[in-house]
Amino acid sequence: QVQLVESGGGLVQAGSSLRLSCAASGRTFSRYAMGWFRQAPGKEREFVAVISWSGGYTDYADSVKGRFTISRDNAKNTVYLEMNSLKDEDTAVYYCAADPRGAGLGRAVREYVYWGQGTQVTVSS
Repeated sequence: QVQLVESGGGLVQAGSSLRLSCAASGRTFSRYAMGWFRQAPGKEREFVAVISWSGGYTDYADSVKGRFTISRDNAKNTVYLEMNSLKDEDTAVYYCAADPRGAGLGRAVREYVYWGQGTQVTVSS
């Protein structure tokens, strides 16, 4: 069992930066691939980024590639999402999720077993 708690969201202006954190409980955190997803009002939850258990492999949605960076610190049981050059369309609730397939780089919601409660990111122009 893994419990995930996101933090770091807020209201920022377009062009600004934010860093989201996702703290995980449990001793098996380092075995999981970790993903970030987001959901805007009236839209489906969508993939943002994923990182393998070791941190050696990452993947990003085209919409955030070059602006967002996912990283993890297994000693701290935490995964991060550094978001730069934020745009209006980045406004959403951001969720972190855990995939027991540690080497997986899944983009589908159904591939993730554990989810956090989400943190709101609002970008104003």
